Amino acid sequence: MTPFDYDFLRRLLKDRSGLVLSADKEYLVESRLLPVARKNSLGSLGELVQKLKVPGSENLLVAVVEAMTTNETFFLRDKVPFDHFRQSIIPSLLAARESRRRLRIWCAAASTGQEPYSLAMCLKDMGPRLDGWRIEMVATDLSMDVLDKARAGIYSQFEVQRGLPIQMLLKYFTQTGETWQISPEIRSMVQYRTLNLLGDFTSLGPFDLVFCRNVLIYFDQPTKIGVLERIRKVTEPDGFLVLGAAETVVGLTDAFKPVPDQRGVYAPNGASAAAKPAVFAMPATQRLAANFGGQR
Repeated sequence: MTPFDYDFLRRLLKDRSGLVLSADKEYLVESRLLPVARKNSLGSLGELVQKLKVPGSENLLVAVVEAMTTNETFFLRDKVPFDHFRQSIIPSLLAARESRRRLRIWCAAASTGQEPYSLAMCLKDMGPRLDGWRIEMVATDLSMDVLDKARAGIYSQFEVQRGLPIQMLLKYFTQTGETWQISPEIRSMVQYRTLNLLGDFTSLGPFDLVFCRNVLIYFDQPTKIGVLERIRKVTEPDGFLVLGAAETVVGLTDAFKPVPDQRGVYAPNGASAAAKPAVFAMPATQRLAANFGGQR
């Protein structure tokens, strides 16, 4: 791959996905895109680049973007956000939404589904506390391939062993050979949709909780600012945003402010200070009503 080919791919990925690659990441590009080239009967990355420049190569372009933006995920990742979700965020939102008894949650950059399903299992474990409530959980990602896997809810032994307590595994999964499938009940609680965070998503409607973790770290500063300000437009004035441990709004935008003593948790600026501690936000993209205790 020539320097010109690499520069072309860097610009392409930045424009289409927001992914910023430094000049020393050629090894990463080669490891992820050589399989794409071979699958399309192309002998090298140079041939792949030339093919991408030809009109009508949209399917190949999508495959390239998906190969480069597939990121690691696992169940109950980092644990602390999910503890806060159970212990503080949901109780706080239940109190604030008592009159309408409806919550909307967005899980952005949901990848293969471990994060939204972790949230769904946490909600299911709350049992009668959510009787009569309508919970709409939307999970989005740029990659159609990872969303297809998320919808199927089938994971390897290695994937379910990463972060998932044995009690949850036995309660919510069924083993078939060497794989485990999450129960239809949990799968039905999440609706998946393809979404590019670089675009406008106000059509999704407002959310009480937005989880957007471990994706902003791949963007440059102007892109981070744009994404955060668009998320603010779909976050309720008293809602919450949760970012990854290495991410922050500080120094980027005034759209959100940190929740005191709650690392990674943010509230829309101008929101009431009455919010309970440990409020987290979740990824969102489309609606799905979850059935709790027979209530819809």
